Amino acid sequence: MNATDYTEAVAGFATGVVVLTIRDGRDDLGTTVTSFMSVSMEPPMVLAGVSSTSYLSEVLSRQDRWAATVLSTGQRALAGRFAAEGRPSARLLLASEPHHRGPLSEALILDNGLAALECETRQRIEAGDHHLFVAEVLSADYIARREKPLIRVNRRYLGP
Repeated sequence: MNATDYTEAVAGFATGVVVLTIRDGRDDLGTTVTSFMSVSMEPPMVLAGVSSTSYLSEVLSRQDRWAATVLSTGQRALAGRFAAEGRPSARLLLASEPHHRGPLSEALILDNGLAALECETRQRIEAGDHHLFVAEVLSADYIARREKPLIRVNRRYLGP
C-alpha cells in the first residue's frame, strides 16, 4: 500500500483531540495528539502515539510522567497552535489560557478541557515512524461532562 492511499483511508476515521504536555527540566513541551486511546480499565491505562523523530518523543523516552488534556470544541485554535511546526514552549502557547501545573506530573494542564489525565509511562513501543507510550493513569485532574469533545476527521476539526 502506498502512503497516499493509506492516508486517505485513515483520514475518515474520527478521533478525539488531546494536548499532551510534559515538563523537561526548566522547559515545558507539548503537542496535539490524535493517536490517543484507552487501553485498560484495571489498571487504568492509555496509549499515546508520537512521531519518533520529534523532540517530544525523545523527552517522553526519558521522563515517565506527563499529562493529557482532552480538548473541547471551543479549543480548536489551541489544537492548531500545539500542532504547528516550530512551535514555541508549551508555557508560551498557554500564556493566555487558564492552566495549572499537575501535582503528580508537574506538566502544564489546561483548565478548560473535557478532562485532564496525569499519566506515567509503563511501556514504550516502536511502531513504524511513531513511538507508542502506554501509560498508567495516575489521576483524573478534572472531568467536565458538560463540554463537547473536539473531533478530527478528514483532516479537519469538527465543531464551532
